[in-house]
Amino acid sequence: MIITTTETIPGREISEILGVSRGSTVRARHLGRDIFAGLKNIVGGEIHEYTELQAQAREQALQRLIRDGERVGADAVINIRMHTSMIMQGASEILVYGTAVKLK
Repeated sequence: MIITTTETIPGREISEILGVSRGSTVRARHLGRDIFAGLKNIVGGEIHEYTELQAQAREQALQRLIRDGERVGADAVINIRMHTSMIMQGASEILVYGTAVKLK
């Protein structure tokens, strides 16, 4: 499965657009991580616990996008985008979406 943020794939021709492919996950903060993050907030700098949590969430949402593309028989998902939104205090959604296509 080819995944790209571009509208085309160099050297390949799109033969069919299958529709939107998407994947998402909602993650909540963890009390243990919040304690370390609170301490880090006092001294400043990157909050590695949250960086790691967001990286895991992005990867999970991307894998769900790929499975959604495979479900419709796509060879590639082009023009992918990622979006984050807060669902409630302490929980956010990562949404990854793009156009599932068949290639010649």
